[in-house]
Amino acid sequence: MMKKDTCIQNLSMPFLTIPAIPPDEVRYHIPKKIDVFEFYTISDGYCRIFKEEDGINGLGNQVILDPLMVSYMNLFINGVLQPKENYDVRSGMIKLNTEDVPPKGVPVILQMFKV
Repeated sequence: MMKKDTCIQNLSMPFLTIPAIPPDEVRYHIPKKIDVFEFYTISDGYCRIFKEEDGINGLGNQVILDPLMVSYMNLFINGVLQPKENYDVRSGMIKLNTEDVPPKGVPVILQMFKV
């Protein structure tokens, strides 16, 4: 019995610290509301420009918002995230800047985030 107590006494305490917050500082964490808009279309194999009218019917309101009205956007072609240099977005339109066009039947998805 004595041996067990001796082992416990020889163990060092773990080093844990909690950062100190100055007494006059108050921190609040308020989550921001984020609205997500998506535009879905299917490539026809020859067009570089996609308009709101090209959106897939039955998926709700298909809109392409003005880039000045959103905080962030992503374009996916066939599930691959495209670099910003590959496309331009204007209100109601996506224009691809690449030499080749997506093959026929490939999905094109634009995600738009508004914070």
